[in-house]
Amino acid sequence: LPCDEKRASAFGLMKIDDAGRVVEFAEKPKGDALKAMQVDTRILGVDSKTASEKPYIASMGIYVMKAEALKELLEQHMPDANDFGNEVIPGARAMGYPVQAYAFQGYWEDIGTIEAFYNANLALVRTDGTANFSFYDKDAPIYTMSRFLPPSKVLDNVLIKNSIIGDGSNIKSRSRVENSIIGLRSLIGEDVVIEDTLMLGSDYYETMEECAWVPGCLPMGVGSGSHIRKALIDKNARIGENVKILNKEGVMEANRESEGFMIRDGIVVVIKDSVIPSGTVI
Repeated sequence: LPCDEKRASAFGLMKIDDAGRVVEFAEKPKGDALKAMQVDTRILGVDSKTASEKPYIASMGIYVMKAEALKELLEQHMPDANDFGNEVIPGARAMGYPVQAYAFQGYWEDIGTIEAFYNANLALVRTDGTANFSFYDKDAPIYTMSRFLPPSKVLDNVLIKNSIIGDGSNIKSRSRVENSIIGLRSLIGEDVVIEDTLMLGSDYYETMEECAWVPGCLPMGVGSGSHIRKALIDKNARIGENVKILNKEGVMEANRESEGFMIRDGIVVVIKDSVIPSGTVI
């Protein structure tokens, strides 16, 4: 993947010769070591403008090889290897196997951090023309598992703007959802505000008998009167009424797992299956 200097240091990089063969690997280099990994990506068919802006080749962690070559490498040369990117591919190059780079220029995002995962998802609701991917391209349709859920229900005086709502959700009166993604089976109470948030939804619908096992019978979803901004809410989370998840102090990192949340890169992450009691302020 051709990439610029700002992103390059977060990846494993490759250096190539004039034929596009990989001659060197470097894992997340910095400073001079990073500069040394610059290559002319035009060798791989990248246009001149992109090549000048993105003079590094990042490994996407996707490898295509002949089955017999893979078997030979793993059984004869590297029986104890556990990692393709750090062991098998560099080792194959060192042993003289032809390791060829290919410049992928389609849609691909690294989601190895909370911030990257959050940004890649919320990019889907951009309306400024900068979104790099669309679920609605008729020439490249996306197929997913059919769950046979009911349509989502939106009650009176609800505002939904620049958002995606998953199947089987229920958004109650006077709530507002902006620049957010609401996952499957999400329950959002009355007078709720959700902004710039990725809510993953629930794995199942809960009966009253199941809810009774939770203190106060707090249902999965977001309780009435709550306000959430710039958050990632994992599956089956239970957020009570009048909860404020706003991170007004701009905290970048915090470990509060025992309280059901953490903060990574300034994003509040509500942990899967956690309970955030009514009235909590984060």
